[in-house]
Amino acid sequence: MNTHPEKNWSFGHEDIAAAYRRIKPYLVNTPIIESKTFSELCQCEVLFKLENLQMTGSYKERGALNKLLSLSDKERHQGVIAASAGNHAQAVAYHAARLGISTKVVMPKYSPLVKIKATEHWGADVILEGETFDDAFRHSQVLAAEEQRTYLHPFADAKVVEGQGTLALEIMAHPLAEDIDAVIVPIGGGGLVSGVATYFKQRYPKVEIIGVEEASVNGMSTSLQAGEVIELVPQPMIADGIAVRRVYETNLGTVAKYVDEIVSVNSDEIANAIMLMLEIEKNVIEGAAAVTLAALLNHRVPRLHGKKVLAVISGGNIDVNLIAKIINRGLTFDGRIIKLDTVINDIPGTLESLLASFRKSGANILDVHHHRFSSDAPIGQIGVTITAETRNQTHIDQLKKNLSEQGYPTK
Repeated sequence: MNTHPEKNWSFGHEDIAAAYRRIKPYLVNTPIIESKTFSELCQCEVLFKLENLQMTGSYKERGALNKLLSLSDKERHQGVIAASAGNHAQAVAYHAARLGISTKVVMPKYSPLVKIKATEHWGADVILEGETFDDAFRHSQVLAAEEQRTYLHPFADAKVVEGQGTLALEIMAHPLAEDIDAVIVPIGGGGLVSGVATYFKQRYPKVEIIGVEEASVNGMSTSLQAGEVIELVPQPMIADGIAVRRVYETNLGTVAKYVDEIVSVNSDEIANAIMLMLEIEKNVIEGAAAVTLAALLNHRVPRLHGKKVLAVISGGNIDVNLIAKIINRGLTFDGRIIKLDTVINDIPGTLESLLASFRKSGANILDVHHHRFSSDAPIGQIGVTITAETRNQTHIDQLKKNLSEQGYPTK
């Protein structure tokens, strides 16, 4: 990876180990599991570190707690404030309440409802402001100055990054992970990957560290290529937990120094990874967490084939209202749901014949829409839309071929 001027965090693996001793009594040592099925699909031995099983559903508790424990008595008395898309908010709210510290959290207006409600549940005063994380961040800075609260940044704070890095200690203490070749980590602002990479490269330098972004908001890789921090324009994305438009120089410098490669995945690949994780491992994960699995499933780092790879599953706080949409999108990407438009002659029996073609192919029809009064089909014909379950893309291709041969054009 291209080098970057030395603008790195001053802490090292000893500081991360000290952070772990502080926070260990209050956190879940989340399990590491091996997945035989995903190992076959990804062509490598796949392990998962399940940070979605933390109390608040993500790794963010590590950094938030380490920062809170470092505050002076005066800072605790004045309270804290944070800006977050959701997971950092919940982590701060939960541990601040446990420590008796007053908390305000500023979140973007359209943050997932599950994250807003959970943050309020843990005792924080939630303020919805702005369209993006950056808007929420700017408002939180105003409030911090007005109310003399300590600001807890989700990724540009040394104590927070030290805390996130403690995940690496648990990985290397686990017997399944003793001989891993690579760790794959989600990247948004870079706090998690900075902490994890610092620990690994100082203690276990042969372990590769691979970062994964969502392609539509790839602030870290864009800034690395430019050699300076580049602010991106807002984009809709499924991985809202890593929707960071502007990274910080300290994280950028650390990533340039310690991270071996950054790859990206798109929204369809992420949706498919969420769906497959739910189906195969019975684990609910959010978009930001699914990017690591998506990278493996879509072979973004082919040199890892045949190697032992650990994917960090960073969180599970997904809005339940989105799960059905994401599953359908994932099934479509996987070739297991198809929606076809065709036309039939407007005479009795033709719709029945069309449906019989689906039945004979082994496709399971889910929905039929007969466009008798709103079709653009020529006079004497009727448009039909059919949604069906299929086995895979090969099955879809054969179905389309069969329909074409029987005089049913599809699109």
